[in-house]
Amino acid sequence: MDASYGFARSFVNTKFEDLPQDAVEVTRREILDILGVALGGSGKPGVKELLELITDWGGKEESTVFCYGNRVPAPNAAQVNATMSHALDYDDTGSGPTHPSVAIVPTCLALAERKGGLSGKELITAVALGVDMMCRLGLGFRRVMETMPPEILETLPGKTQPAAGWHLTPLYAFIASAGAAGKILGLDEEQMINALGIGYHQSAGNGQCVLDGAMTKRMGPGFAARGGLMAALMAENGITGAPNIFQGEDGLFSVYHRNNLDAEFLTADLGKRFEGVNVTMKPYPCCAGTHGYVGATFSLIEKRGIQAEDVEEIIIVSREGDVLCVPLEVRSRPRNPVDSQFSVPWAVAAVIARGRAGIGEFNEEAIRSADILETAAEIRLEEIPGAARTSDNNPLKIEIRMKNGQTFSEKTGNPLQVRGILPYSDYERKFRDCASYAARKIPDKNIDMVVELVGRLEEINDVTEIVELIS
Repeated sequence: MDASYGFARSFVNTKFEDLPQDAVEVTRREILDILGVALGGSGKPGVKELLELITDWGGKEESTVFCYGNRVPAPNAAQVNATMSHALDYDDTGSGPTHPSVAIVPTCLALAERKGGLSGKELITAVALGVDMMCRLGLGFRRVMETMPPEILETLPGKTQPAAGWHLTPLYAFIASAGAAGKILGLDEEQMINALGIGYHQSAGNGQCVLDGAMTKRMGPGFAARGGLMAALMAENGITGAPNIFQGEDGLFSVYHRNNLDAEFLTADLGKRFEGVNVTMKPYPCCAGTHGYVGATFSLIEKRGIQAEDVEEIIIVSREGDVLCVPLEVRSRPRNPVDSQFSVPWAVAAVIARGRAGIGEFNEEAIRSADILETAAEIRLEEIPGAARTSDNNPLKIEIRMKNGQTFSEKTGNPLQVRGILPYSDYERKFRDCASYAARKIPDKNIDMVVELVGRLEEINDVTEIVELIS
């Protein structure tokens, strides 16, 4: 039987009381993280333009656009809110190469307002289930790539990319958002199957936006949030979707990844083991693939006391054809903020030039700043054929040659590797920092109340109170 049936039963039958405590705790943190990065991204290019379109369309005033306060139809609010949540590329990273929460949380909150009276427990349950599905699909992708014959792997488009040409977050989030929305609507098992099938029928999202530095990179989760919410509403209204969306002849893995995956792998311990506990808060507002290099650069600066003015040359040893490094002329001189978010050379240069890698190092002003540009001009690449970031004998590293003749190097690590659930205070600090970049000033008392309410979310009777505080 297709894995969709197992997922549907889990979405329908899982109650808050069934969630392990660690899943509850991390889900609260994930919700606060998305609210923060949404505020931080609310003023970024593409968000206002999308909001202008949606406002012009009008429609029933069901749900709120974060920060701006516009009341629009729920699918439209979910789309704008998920778009701003991804604009900084600062949203969390899951077990597979996806951003699990970025479409799920905006979908659930928009539908919560439309429905009214959704409790914190109900929100946590829906988000935990949606995020779990996202992570399981991401792990499924990794499994498929690991077991794919080399002769087929070599024919894949975008084979130099971690996701083989796809932007996996929206690709999977159309389905997972449909499931989370269906949970909030109280769909039965048959309706849930249809919702997942309608979500799959819309699944899309490719990696060309990264290669071209296009705004559509930040739009993908918005498309998925809107589509997933619509899928659940359509299923509620009696529209059917294909049931065999995972193991079917034209199922997800066969169509998008040229290899099928057994249902058992996707649904093992479903409803008992929640992959959301392995979701990690991103420490830097740039692609997770850059973080190993960022961490190595910070380590060198801390250990060696390196100052930018003393640096002669910076060598980045990378995997051959890594799109986060090549072409160097684009990665070291970004055409736009999206380019900077997906550039190892830029992230490394920012850390050396400024000693930090925050929101202010990956925005419109930063890419025109002389300090980072001058440091980035000192970078050259050494590409290693077939090198893997995750291998035990990892050859990827940063090497810094000083003007006095000294040379220092540091291998890249994986700062996103889970080391238990981070303290709520870490999420609070990030939330407050992101909120300071909001397109509209959110009163400090509102920020304090959001932190407090999300921290005890399971006690809240109506989660719309939280949305009102940031709108």
